[in-house]
Amino acid sequence: MSKDTYPVTPAVRVLRTHKVPFTPCLYTYEAHGGTTVSSRELGVSERNVIKTLIMEDDNKKPLIVLMHGDCEVSTKQLARLLRVKTIHPCTPNVAEKHSGYQIGGTSPFGTRKTLPIYMERSIADLSTIHINGGKRGFLVAITPGDLIRVLQPTLVEVAVAQTNDTPHGDD
Repeated sequence: MSKDTYPVTPAVRVLRTHKVPFTPCLYTYEAHGGTTVSSRELGVSERNVIKTLIMEDDNKKPLIVLMHGDCEVSTKQLARLLRVKTIHPCTPNVAEKHSGYQIGGTSPFGTRKTLPIYMERSIADLSTIHINGGKRGFLVAITPGDLIRVLQPTLVEVAVAQTNDTPHGDD
């Protein structure tokens, strides 16, 4: 795939439908490399690479959490906000079933099922974000304002500093 071409995924179709200007960003995907690899390969801050995490509550109700690449989600805090007992990441098979995307290529745009979306509030303060475009090794650079306009996420404050033994997520 040349630098001038990029995959036309369900996410790209949603962005085009909503007239969202975006810059396609292709990089060499590394399994389990997460935002550390994508930020390094694209030369951007890991904070500006936004993870799309498919999670579920104790009743197996799925949801999406958008989080800075250099942070993790406080599932306890999110569960308190949502007034449920627990929140935890979905297994890869369940996440793929809900989103329609392969792990490592999950985008919040164009998911198979409409899921509630929760976004870390401070993402809105960034000038540009890089978020998965619906395929491994493919991010799109957009403004947080466009993301908010299209997805209308609920803004939350559930970020915690990432620890060295915590996986980075697969976006």
